[in-house]
Amino acid sequence: MMQCAECKGKGRCGLPRCPIVSRFHTQAQIKPVSSYQGIAPSVFIGSYGYPDVTGGPLMINDSDNPQDWIKNGLGIEEIVAVRARTIRGNSNLHAATGDLQEIAISSLPLDVDVAFEKPVAFSLSFDGTVAPVGFSGPVRSMDVIGSARVERAVDRITSDTDLPATDAAVSLMESDIDVYQIAKLMTAGLLGKRRTFVPTRWAITAVDDTLSKSLKNEIARFPPISGISVFSAEIYGNRIVCLLVPGDYRYEMIEIWGKKTLWAGDEEVIVQDREGKKKSGYSPISGAYYSARLAVCEYLVKIRRSARIVVIRSISNEYWAPLGTWVIREATRKAMENLPLSCATLDEGVRQACAATGSDTWLAHSTLIPEMRAQRTLFQF
Repeated sequence: MMQCAECKGKGRCGLPRCPIVSRFHTQAQIKPVSSYQGIAPSVFIGSYGYPDVTGGPLMINDSDNPQDWIKNGLGIEEIVAVRARTIRGNSNLHAATGDLQEIAISSLPLDVDVAFEKPVAFSLSFDGTVAPVGFSGPVRSMDVIGSARVERAVDRITSDTDLPATDAAVSLMESDIDVYQIAKLMTAGLLGKRRTFVPTRWAITAVDDTLSKSLKNEIARFPPISGISVFSAEIYGNRIVCLLVPGDYRYEMIEIWGKKTLWAGDEEVIVQDREGKKKSGYSPISGAYYSARLAVCEYLVKIRRSARIVVIRSISNEYWAPLGTWVIREATRKAMENLPLSCATLDEGVRQACAATGSDTWLAHSTLIPEMRAQRTLFQF
């Protein structure tokens, strides 16, 4: 099941439908519709057949922001129910560019009036990066009702066509535009010099990666934290434990899928990856690696300190439906907001991390912890 834990529903096995998530297709009892009048809080661009992709508005008379789902106390069942009612419109991107970009740039959801070529089909899609979507269908016509409300910083940065996409994303972050809005702007082709629609899955991870790289450069200028700390929190069966140790920036993430959990079978599956100042290649942990990294880097920049970081994500059976990497980002943010446990030694920090995850099987997969145990720092002389 190692392949499943790394793939997370992206279809690398070559089967027409992921057998793990196929059971969700039998759970919806929602009638298809031929038209939609209501809110379109976001846009979605697919990745199949890139660069010849299709996309359109995401239509649901509900919030599209995961932070609102958490704030309102929605459980996994309620989130899946909301997303099962969501309609993803598919259309020629060239013809719909203006409407989609207006939806993406607006800080408040816009109303749309959409007619479909035929009744939308139920096809609840899950993977490890994006939030699930229930219906999809080709758009025959679309009218956006009202005008976009655009924040000043968003207007200024998206209007600058000489600003590279990376710099634009960082400037938006520095202007307190949240990561969800930045990803929406990137997927709608509103950032950079050579503007083009970006598949939503790619945009989410690209934004997490871009923003955390920028924060890493800041962290490199800060002095180390003064002691060893262990942070922890849990959201939707995803327990995040962060071990922070004084030193220059290093980052390691270990993902534990317990027996009989979503992407594991009869045996526990553990996936690991790490980096120093630079990261080579795409992480086998996929988007979760970059989402967790962003959250920890946000914390270190906030306290203006550097650290060596070990993030352990332990997934229980409670996480029965893949909701997207936003779960890992928000769980890690929650962990970094909680009061940490202070530890006198690295061994004590490891013991506390094992206690917080409820397991020590992940420890054998860490390469950063043995390295820290073997190396002596300037503080030890």
